[in-house]
Parts: sequence; C-alpha cells; structure tokens
Amino acid sequence: MNSEKRDATILAVAGKGGVGKTSLAAVMVKLLVAAYPHKRILAIDADPAVGLSTALGVNVTKTVDDIRKEVVANAEDGNAKAAIELLGEARTQILDALVEMDGFSFIAVGRPEAAGCYCKINSYLKEVIGILAGNYDYIVIDGEAGIEQINRRVMEKVTHLLLITDSSRKGTQVVQTIKKVADELVMYEKVGAIANRLPDLGVKEYMDLGDIPVLSYILSDASLAEFDLKGENVFYLNDEAPIVKGAKEALTKMGII
Repeated sequence: MNSEKRDATILAVAGKGGVGKTSLAAVMVKLLVAAYPHKRILAIDADPAVGLSTALGVNVTKTVDDIRKEVVANAEDGNAKAAIELLGEARTQILDALVEMDGFSFIAVGRPEAAGCYCKINSYLKEVIGILAGNYDYIVIDGEAGIEQINRRVMEKVTHLLLITDSSRKGTQVVQTIKKVADELVMYEKVGAIANRLPDLGVKEYMDLGDIPVLSYILSDASLAEFDLKGENVFYLNDEAPIVKGAKEALTKMGII
C-alpha cells in the first residue's frame, strides 16, 4: 500500500437506530466512488451490527475486534511473548482485514470492547486505524447510535459530521444530543443533518433540529425498503432513487462532491 500521508476528508455518519443511517453511509460511498474514480476511498463499519458490509456487498471475514481479542486472549493466558508479537503484527493484520472492492476499500471494527479491558491495546489499534486512514483521500465511517465510540475506537478527528434523523421527536432529539457530545469529544469542521424516511414533506415544519443545518429531506422509498429486506448492494440503486438524490444534495452542500 502507498505509505504517502494524505489529508483525508473524513465523514462520520451517526443517528439513532432505524433512521436509515447505514443505507445513507453506503450511498455516500457509492457517490464518492462515482465522483472520484481515481481517489482512494475507505469505508469503515464502526457499527457492531456490521450492516454496512451488506449494504456495500462486502464479505467480511475478519474485524479489528477479532485482532484485539486474539491479543487479549494471549495476554490472559500469560503468553506475554505471543501477545507482544501479535501487537507488533497488528498493523499487518489490519491490512489483512481490509477488503478491496471495485473503487473502495472496506474494514469492519466489530463489537465494542468490554468495559475496562486492555485500554493500551484498544488505543494501539485505534492508532493503527489512524495510520491506515492516512493512505486514503475520502473515508466514510458508519458509527453506532452515539458518537462516543467513533472517538474512542476509531479516530478523534473527522472533517464532516452527518447526523441522520427521521421525522420523529426522538430522532431529532438524538441528533441534537449527538452534536452536543461531539462538540466536547470530537474535532470536526462541518456538521449537518439529513432528514430521512419522511412520510411527506409537510412534516418539515414540525421538525426541530436546533442549530443543526438540514442538508436534505428524503421521502420514504419503497424500493429502498425492498433493497434493505433483500440485503442488496446499494451500488445497484438507481441514481434517481430518493436516497441517492438526497445524499448527493447533502454531499454537494457540504462541498464534498
């Protein structure tokens, strides 16, 4: 892999469960691949459910957490030498966990670590992900509901924070909470929200997103629901699909494409 350090554009996608966060993250990867065929693009699945792999048609055989567990198991067995050697090989193992697809690379972080376990190992692996990320121009991170684990497990800095909500009060409250936490924990340059799975555009006037700018409003899409049910690759979605057009509008407003 080219070791040249790059100033990457890093998009972190967050929001409560069930708002289409993973589908939107996958569509953003699709749009970046189409817009920048000669750039290096990395998709990081930081959600324990590993849904981004399905949405992008990726077969995951190893996660960063698998590597961590191997090191922890050796340490717990008292096999210090093997654990130290494994830690030294972690960068190589993470490279092995990378899946190369047509136009982008993919890596899954896996399950969250147990509380209080081997902080040095977790910090080291996050550092390795950071080193790896330095080889890419664009990085899309699909995180779980909060933003804390992106900071704790993947990287402290993102350039663009994209908060996904539906029309529910709970959804809009969650993204405002995530932004408050991100303001304290995560270095970011730009923030914006995408209102997804709306029953109609009339709900816009009832949605309170505080000071978060809304980048696009996306209506519910039966064809996407079918894609989700079948676990199909979003690269096969029509460019006129509402989620594709909405994601494109958001990335354009953010100055990414």
